[in-house]
Amino acid sequence: MRLVTDASFAAEVLEAPGPVLVDFWAPWCAPCERIEPILKALPLEVVRVDVDENPDAATRYGVLSLPTVILFEGGEPRATVVGARGRRHFERAFATWL
Repeated sequence: MRLVTDASFAAEVLEAPGPVLVDFWAPWCAPCERIEPILKALPLEVVRVDVDENPDAATRYGVLSLPTVILFEGGEPRATVVGARGRRHFERAFATWL
């Protein structure tokens, strides 16, 4: 997973040609680390936004809890999962794009 910053968010997420999962996380967030392998295993492009270093994107999309994963397509948020969930939960939430 590559890191996206506030400065690169529009180009790498909003202007992406296909769906992109954005994992809003922080280095101190243990549940965020637990879901990383699950997100990597999904057949979608996944990027991470460190909310401590890049608060603008998190604020813009109402991220109040970590981890929060938002699927963007066509420059718009389409589906959101809040909290550390199992693989099946993510697969159901993002089934339209898998």
